[in-house]
Amino acid sequence: MELKGKVSFITGAAQGIGKSIAQSLAEAGADVVVADLDISKARETAKEISEQGAKTLALKVNVASLPEVQEAVDSVMTQWGRLDILVNNAGITRDSLLLRMKEEDWNLVMDVNLKGTFNCTKAVLPLMTKKRNGKIVNIASIVGVMGNAGQANYAASKAAVIGFTKSVAREYASRGINVNAVAPGFIETAMTQALSQEVRDNLYKQIPLGRLGTSQDVAHAVRFLVSEEAAYITGQVIHVNGGMLMV
Repeated sequence: MELKGKVSFITGAAQGIGKSIAQSLAEAGADVVVADLDISKARETAKEISEQGAKTLALKVNVASLPEVQEAVDSVMTQWGRLDILVNNAGITRDSLLLRMKEEDWNLVMDVNLKGTFNCTKAVLPLMTKKRNGKIVNIASIVGVMGNAGQANYAASKAAVIGFTKSVAREYASRGINVNAVAPGFIETAMTQALSQEVRDNLYKQIPLGRLGTSQDVAHAVRFLVSEEAAYITGQVIHVNGGMLMV
């Protein structure tokens, strides 16, 4: 229970990777804020986690809106009086080849993936700097490093998240705040399960470990980075991709 007494705020936490991160931090003893645009699923996830003994709070948050994010952070402070961990996990895709990509799809991906990370980080930094302690983990992506056809908007947003991570880490290291990123590779999700067997087989050939990752693989990396065992790690990108990309 190395995170006992800590309060964690996880965006996009109602399902998928975010839900696994919330569950993992709760198992380590942290209280968990399940922040998501889908409040009904957020409540379901919060209830599920609370039944395992953790304190939870479900909040509807559009991370692209700074006022909504600030209101959510204020609610956490009112209820629990502290916020120790931020995981910027909320993200979307709107895939298309560049010449066919709509401007609104470019803007929407940037608003959620990049501006959302900015908004949440900006909202929690005053609290963390005041107590000179805090852990921030931003969920990037393998395609933010290597690129991917049909995902210029998503890849650009995730590459920007990596640059953002390193800059904020340099700015706030002297305040005792660790800022890192986790870059997942191809993860077993509903989207990848819908791929044809031929496409999946081609993916496996590109991954030395021979399998897609799981949301738990990502959650374990996040759990380490927000623990005291990672106190001397900041400004880093932890790649969780089965060896598909080695940097």
